[in-house]
Amino acid sequence: SILDFFAEEHNLQVIQELLSLGLTYPAIIAENLYHPQITGKTFVITGSFVNLKRDEIKAELEEYGAKVAGSVSKKTDYVIVGSDAGSKLTKANELGIKFMEEPELTLLLAELKNDERSDNS
Repeated sequence: SILDFFAEEHNLQVIQELLSLGLTYPAIIAENLYHPQITGKTFVITGSFVNLKRDEIKAELEEYGAKVAGSVSKKTDYVIVGSDAGSKLTKANELGIKFMEEPELTLLLAELKNDERSDNS
């Protein structure tokens, strides 16, 4: 069984060795966490937020299969905009990239969580 495999010290050593050599594996997205507006899209977060912390936003987006980048480029799909957004918003506007403000993001995340609960019922 799989439990027996992981109980073997030698197997754990081999796994650790592979990881130390840089072995990586793709993130697996649960089917019920797929959302076409988020999954596979690239987001950039800018500005300050009232109800959400930046790391919470990043974690939520990544949970649904999004990539969160540190700077805006033509590969960016959405910019999450808080108050006092600066050059990232300016660049997004120049490139014609869609943006989403905190209330819209909060609503979207709530809908996703509600859908997830419905799927698990």
